[in-house]
Amino acid sequence: MSASVDVGAEIEGGIGAGVEHRLGSIEQVPFGEGRAFDVAGQQVAVFRIRDGRVRALSAVCTHRGGPIADGQTDLRVVLCPLHLNAFELDTGCSTSGAAPLQRYDVRLDGDEIVLTV
Repeated sequence: MSASVDVGAEIEGGIGAGVEHRLGSIEQVPFGEGRAFDVAGQQVAVFRIRDGRVRALSAVCTHRGGPIADGQTDLRVVLCPLHLNAFELDTGCSTSGAAPLQRYDVRLDGDEIVLTV
């Protein structure tokens, strides 16, 4: 299940390359799942991998616009729920022939998700 949440506070000025956005607590994203966030006008899927790592990719599948945040994940890939295209969580590259997803830098600051756009 995906929950679209608006961005919280921006860090270091306006919207643009290299700007950090605080998205709220990682507790919004259960282990092994993703959630969609609206970040600077872009839909971004943040994943909390079962081993505790976080990753962020474009939330819209490049194949047919499927909701990537709703896809099944393992430690390495996410599957689009519409047509099962697979994308690497670390790079956004497709393992099934689709165009790659945009990858975003994401980290945790304590329990807060910080995404760089």
